Amino acid sequence: MRIACLNCGRPYPDEGAPYKCPKCGGLFDISPLEFDPARVDRSQPGIWRYRHAFAELPAGFSAVSLGEGSTPLIWAGAFGRQIAFKCEFLNPTGSFKDRGTSVIATFLQSRGVTSAVEDSSGNAGASFAAYAARAGMKAGIYVPAAASGPKRRQIEFYGAELHPIEGTRSDVTTALESKISRFPNVAYASHAYLPFNLPGYATAAYEIFEQIGGAPGAVIVPAGQGGLLLGLQRGFDALKCAGLVKSSPYFVGVQARACSPLWVLSTAGMSAWGFVTEGPTLAEGIRVKHPLRAGALLQLVDAGHGEFLPVDETDILRGRDELAKRGLYVEPTSAIVWSALEQVLERLPDPVAVMLTGSGFKYSN
Repeated sequence: MRIACLNCGRPYPDEGAPYKCPKCGGLFDISPLEFDPARVDRSQPGIWRYRHAFAELPAGFSAVSLGEGSTPLIWAGAFGRQIAFKCEFLNPTGSFKDRGTSVIATFLQSRGVTSAVEDSSGNAGASFAAYAARAGMKAGIYVPAAASGPKRRQIEFYGAELHPIEGTRSDVTTALESKISRFPNVAYASHAYLPFNLPGYATAAYEIFEQIGGAPGAVIVPAGQGGLLLGLQRGFDALKCAGLVKSSPYFVGVQARACSPLWVLSTAGMSAWGFVTEGPTLAEGIRVKHPLRAGALLQLVDAGHGEFLPVDETDILRGRDELAKRGLYVEPTSAIVWSALEQVLERLPDPVAVMLTGSGFKYSN
């Protein structure tokens, strides 16, 4: 397993915690993940059972953990089929982000980081605020001024400094990136740039494998930056390489039609970038106009292993209500999967796993 720049190939430095390549400014990524069932440590809680599969973490360094992972897989009826709903909204801060943030925070602490910033639509910021507090790390979180109130309050309760930015989600990233160079002793703990969260997200694949007793036929997941989808894909690929499953599932990434770059690019090609919008959407957590790892995500589609779907605004709250009728209370960003199920379920192989990514308590309207 190796972390290197996608542009120039340089390995991740042995010191410091740069969010992009110091030489060329390229994006760091992780080579194929490795999974060894003999090295799963079942004495450890949650995702840390799979510590051997995490890259760049010192073997003896204590995990920054709040008990993330080991979320239930709940079966429920939908459109005449039984669907396996992976309840990621039951992670410690109410979203799947905790799987990745725990690994990022542990890595940063191992590199001596005491102060860090992050930008987010809400959930990643709340997650990092919590894990920074756990690690005794000072945190600054940049969010859209229009971010859901419960998420903003959650960030502040953890003791992080909240920076609301007027404008779109893209404007938030731009605002932070323009300031980070002024603070050389502050790390940018970006869940979009840093690759360390991907092995954390991959643990959801290992858990689904254990809970189902094999790989699902298909996985449906909300996609903004697409980190969870990539982590799941790489997790199932690692299981395949270990000889534990014969094939990886088919992936369906779901986006709000108001901001659906992965759907636009996968259907119309890279020349369609100019047609991508960043319109307002109830699914605020996946309102990402420029996903940094779009290339890797589109390769999945090109290889015939997945697709992206858009969902209309009018279908999002209907999905939330339908899931709630089954005892599953999620925010609109997560509820977007219901419409996707309706659109494609008839052509997906069983069993179908659906990722429910964020708690309904995160949202107010």
